[in-house]
Amino acid sequence: MGYDIGWIIPRLRNPGRLWSCASSITSAVVGLFSKIILEFLNKTTVYNRETLDRAARRPHGVPLLTVSNHHSCFDDPGLWGVLDCGVLLRNSRMRWSLAAHDICFTNALHSCFFALGKCVPVVRGAGVYQPAIDFCVDRLSRGDWVHIFPEGRVNVNKEHIRFKWGVGRLVADCAAPPLIVPVWHEGMDRVLPNQEPYLLKFRKHVFLNVGEPIQIHHLLERLRSSNASEEETRAAITQRIQDELLRLRERTHALIRRAAPAVARDVLPPAAPAPGDKAAHADKATHADKATHADKATHADKATHADKAAHAEKATHADKAAYANGKPRDRQHEHES
Repeated sequence: MGYDIGWIIPRLRNPGRLWSCASSITSAVVGLFSKIILEFLNKTTVYNRETLDRAARRPHGVPLLTVSNHHSCFDDPGLWGVLDCGVLLRNSRMRWSLAAHDICFTNALHSCFFALGKCVPVVRGAGVYQPAIDFCVDRLSRGDWVHIFPEGRVNVNKEHIRFKWGVGRLVADCAAPPLIVPVWHEGMDRVLPNQEPYLLKFRKHVFLNVGEPIQIHHLLERLRSSNASEEETRAAITQRIQDELLRLRERTHALIRRAAPAVARDVLPPAAPAPGDKAAHADKATHADKATHADKATHADKATHADKAAHAEKATHADKAAYANGKPRDRQHEHES
């Protein structure tokens, strides 16, 4: 039986002065530590940084939801090391983050640390109606910042994973449509690899691309006007966010390949050939096949000519031999007769 996490969310709802003070210290220390790791001990390239800065400094009461891919256990808090110190040191501006209860909340010490760092224990497989999602909906409705990894787990193989519907519920049930900012990053799994001994690495290159806010208002209005069910609403919102994040992935990969081709070969999967490239490859293959067939035909013709020449030469030698042997015999017969 795992550790009992039943006390955590009630404590987060009613923190008390001592807890709030400890939480501010924890968030500040972890944020500054992430900044040192990401920006001083490694190299980080951030595209469209100003969008994230504006979102973090948005007007009071505006809910913020950030969504990103999940490649390493250091993604959160590591990603937020790119924020300026003014945000990192103000606990009220920092994010709430959903974290797996069976990984981050396995004992009392770990549970206190992650809870003080504004992590909320989510039970994977428990559905969209669970205390962690309820809590995050409430924080969004109050104008706080919530971050979520819609894939639901660390995507070690960087494969396509359908997004979980929890992100759809966060948007659908928020009191006001939140500001949704997508973030795609590459290279975090080189800073903290997904293999033992799970030690932080240095002098790696991390790329982070902040997308423009996802416009969701028209979709919400259309869903409401069509009397869509809660399930249909969550599914449509989740699909929209997934589509936008995957588009951001393609743009990010293109930026990385242009800016750092050598690094791209290490951190990115091989690029799929463009349609024009496929046609070119097909043409090359066709020409190669034609050349191969032509070579085979040429070799066959040469072999045929060689065979004919050999047969002709053999026949000539045979005729000469027969003629040479036949003439003396004829003369001998004539002499005897």
